Amino acid sequence: MSTVLPVPAGWNTWDVRHHTGMSHLPSGPRVRFGLVGEDGPVVDGFTWRDGLVRLGHHAVDGSFAEVTVEAGGVALRLAFGGGTGDVLHATAETAGAAVLVVEGGGADGDGGWDVDVSPATEPATRPDGARVWTFPPGGAAVRVAPPGTPGSVADTPGALAARRAGAEAARLRSSGWLGDAADALTRAVTWNTVYAPGPGRVMTVTSRDFVSAERRGFYGTWALHAWDTFFTGLAATAVDRAYARGVFGQILPHATASGMIPNRVSDERGRTDDRSQPPVGALTVYRAYLAGGLSHATRDRALLEETFPALLAWHDWWPRARRGPHGLLAWGSDPVEGDAESATLDRAKRESGLDDSPMYDEAAYDPATGTMDLADVGLNALHIADAEALADIAGLLGDAAAECRLRAEAAGARAAVDALLWDEEAGGYRNLRAAGGHDPHVAPTLLYPLLAGVPDEERARAVAEALLRPGTLGGERPLPSVARDDPGFAATYWRGRIWAPMAYLAVEGLRRYGLRAASRPVVDALLRLFLDEWRLHSHVRENYPAAPDEDLTGLPARSDGLMAWGGLLGHLAFGELADAAPGGWRFAHPGEPAGLTGLPLGEGRLSVDAGDRLTVSLDGLPLLDASPSVVISGYERTATVVRGTAEGTGDVLVTPPGGGAPVRLAVEGDARRFEIPGVPRVPGPGSHLL
Repeated sequence: MSTVLPVPAGWNTWDVRHHTGMSHLPSGPRVRFGLVGEDGPVVDGFTWRDGLVRLGHHAVDGSFAEVTVEAGGVALRLAFGGGTGDVLHATAETAGAAVLVVEGGGADGDGGWDVDVSPATEPATRPDGARVWTFPPGGAAVRVAPPGTPGSVADTPGALAARRAGAEAARLRSSGWLGDAADALTRAVTWNTVYAPGPGRVMTVTSRDFVSAERRGFYGTWALHAWDTFFTGLAATAVDRAYARGVFGQILPHATASGMIPNRVSDERGRTDDRSQPPVGALTVYRAYLAGGLSHATRDRALLEETFPALLAWHDWWPRARRGPHGLLAWGSDPVEGDAESATLDRAKRESGLDDSPMYDEAAYDPATGTMDLADVGLNALHIADAEALADIAGLLGDAAAECRLRAEAAGARAAVDALLWDEEAGGYRNLRAAGGHDPHVAPTLLYPLLAGVPDEERARAVAEALLRPGTLGGERPLPSVARDDPGFAATYWRGRIWAPMAYLAVEGLRRYGLRAASRPVVDALLRLFLDEWRLHSHVRENYPAAPDEDLTGLPARSDGLMAWGGLLGHLAFGELADAAPGGWRFAHPGEPAGLTGLPLGEGRLSVDAGDRLTVSLDGLPLLDASPSVVISGYERTATVVRGTAEGTGDVLVTPPGGGAPVRLAVEGDARRFEIPGVPRVPGPGSHLL
């Protein structure tokens, strides 16, 4: 297996229970900070519902992290300098009294490590051996290191400044119309990376609050969910390629012998052997692969090689296990001995990922097929998109037989979906009952056939226009999980909240057909919602309110405060500037000033700036400089040629490979294809500059 990040060594914020400290792997102390409250030290319970205020930047390797918490109206701002080394530096700033707790297995409570603190105070020792320092209001600095390591706590300010600078240099950034979307997306991934003691590995979980019982979650210390993990991997691609590969690989080893990737696997509740979750694996992996370079030569081939066998086995499991009404796919649940809730409608709903969606209110479970008595538009479309992505991956890996088989399968399934799930009276795709007749419920899943390339262009346009009406799925808060004019709409959970993964799949379908006039207002509205939550609360939500007055902070509201897949709303907005499509990159000016800096590619870091002109650069080397109305699509850059298509009005300067003088192209309306050769430069050590 190729190297993935983060490496399970050194200091990091891996303890799932706490944002306010660092722990050392493979062994060593745990360091936590807190505040002195009216009833004594407050060092636990800082969750999104109790005192967690704002997340700062968190480097992938833990070399730098910041967080702010609050207790009794007093804020505590923490900065950590960790990473793969054995020396930890930390500072605490507060107007109240701060508390430091060091615990970790040794007879003296700290495993024999040196703990150097400033201002110097005498620690108290708890009955369990942990040592506790209390600092007066102001600031405190801490250094933890193996005995005899040169240095002291006086080094902490300088060490933290250096680590902050290093983290800032590698940070994805956004600006202008995109606001702080890059920060939000990044932190929702890196702050949810934890150490799972059972499997003995570092993993990025659904969310700390969701998986940890001590944070009022549903599991012990870790849990992975199938489509959550795949969407998290897609979001992580914008942060670090090796990091993303590690996220994608988390769930695959937990597949059953039949090839099914389970709905969930966790420490306390085990694996869901009766059901899976929506098949988005190949789609997200392939999109992440495309986003990792400007050509196949520099993309992360290891990502495809390491995931393809398991993703193909999962794809083939669906038609064997979930063949439902009319020969189409339907959500289901298999009987499992000892599990009385298996093989039920409730479990079949959970396989859909849309647990309480009104689409399934009138459905029933059919034990003869092991599925709902409802052929589902969303599932069938996602399985086609899965086949298409797998076929593309198979082609890249040289598996011609698999590619041919998957393309034929996708073509046949498209024809079946278009014929059977099209409701002429409704003028759109609808779920189909076993007894005949289309189901009237409307949700964004009815846009998924566009993602799968099912309709012709005229039908696709008609579907989009009908579904994106303000009273249906459009409006100021678009793509609620069920249409506003649906009788089941309730603006709660999957009965009407806005969910980033659903929005991502629907918008990508619109983009596939070039319906940017329809998708852009949706993306803009969702970005506003995403940024408002981040600025006000430091939240990247599990789901977002479809109604402006809904408060999602309470536990009964069922909307986690920091879930990586919420970052897909920012990811969609990134795609308005830079979108790694199957046919090549698309670069465009969003019509408002915006910037995206530091996208990690195999060649280096890509930056896009939309101002008076649209400029694209790689590690500071200009690649494109275009008039704001010019759109570049199909862009590919290799060591010997750069090619693409320019459309719009104005001009574009294209830098050839090797960094030669830019070539100016005049663009006047019609699409203009360009292919510019160049002489590749001899790269220096470690360089991939083209």
